[in-house]
Amino acid sequence: MSDRYPDIPGAKGPDGTSQDAAEAIAPCVSYLRRVAMRALDGLGEATVLEAVAFAEVARESLQPRFSELRAMGLVEPTGARRRNPSGKGAAVLRLTEKGRAAL
Repeated sequence: MSDRYPDIPGAKGPDGTSQDAAEAIAPCVSYLRRVAMRALDGLGEATVLEAVAFAEVARESLQPRFSELRAMGLVEPTGARRRNPSGKGAAVLRLTEKGRAAL
């Protein structure tokens, strides 16, 4: 599957739990990517966890979509970082022009 990433969800290795998860989420990926993009559109810019909280979607479903969106050129880091509740620094993201056009 990784040879078609980010068009389809990624998985670590050719079989196992990661592959099963990627296959299970595949039917929802387009919708979840739109949710992620709309969250960034509504917030202007945000960390992944801020966008997840705004969208009110499970982190496990939405967080990987941001990596896919970055790989597709629809989302980009602003260069800023903010602390997450865990205290770790997180990149602040925003939609690209291509991302705004895709909405």
